[in-house]
Amino acid sequence: MSWNAFRTDDEGGITAVNMVIPGGGGTPTHVYVARPDGAGPYPGLVLLAHAPGWDEYYREFSRRFAAHGFIATAPNIYERYGHGTPDDVAARARADGGLSDAEVIALSDASMKWVKAQPGSNGKVGIIGNCSSGRYAVLVASSIPGFDAVADLWGGRVVMTPEQLNEKTPVAPIDLTAQLNAPLIGIFGNDDMGPSPAQVDQHEAALKEYGKNYQFNRYDGASHAFMVYDRSSYRQQQAMDAWDKIEAWFKQYLA
Repeated sequence: MSWNAFRTDDEGGITAVNMVIPGGGGTPTHVYVARPDGAGPYPGLVLLAHAPGWDEYYREFSRRFAAHGFIATAPNIYERYGHGTPDDVAARARADGGLSDAEVIALSDASMKWVKAQPGSNGKVGIIGNCSSGRYAVLVASSIPGFDAVADLWGGRVVMTPEQLNEKTPVAPIDLTAQLNAPLIGIFGNDDMGPSPAQVDQHEAALKEYGKNYQFNRYDGASHAFMVYDRSSYRQQQAMDAWDKIEAWFKQYLA
């Protein structure tokens, strides 16, 4: 169901709750789960939070997907940094040098398996992230099996220089392109510098080289985070067009 295409006499709604599930390595982890109020079956999504934190934007993003027919699960990727406001927790994560790729992969795997085990699941799950978590979405879908579609929203550092590699981020996702095991949609602003248009070109060339199923969408007049509506970078027309493309992609491969 594309934006604003519902019938005014449709019945049903959504339920949304913050709860705890076994995360990476079985560690108890909070997740925000929004799902349609019905028996299903429904496709699932794992939403990985961006660098500003496990914040209200991601709760609203989850509820939007639920209203459009998905079991949306947003795990708290910053769980080990304790609790507080999203800004406070994200600040602690940044001070520690950020998350490791390994822990994000493990949590994504656990979240995906949890969604598939739900009674209302149709057995298919996608993964989506923006900014730093756009990178994570590509990384996860290139590192483990089980995801059926992936969305990268302006993910920085998919293309990385050797100086950017370290113990926590030991590999550039672009170097795992041969292992990408899910159809990929990419959403990018042509005024963005992280990733820059040249880096998006480089990623696209790698996807073509390995014959991957992908669709890149690039928007003029849009920079970084142009779909995040609580920022000055928000661009309404481009954001809503991108939303419809993302939903259509997931419905194509997860329905």
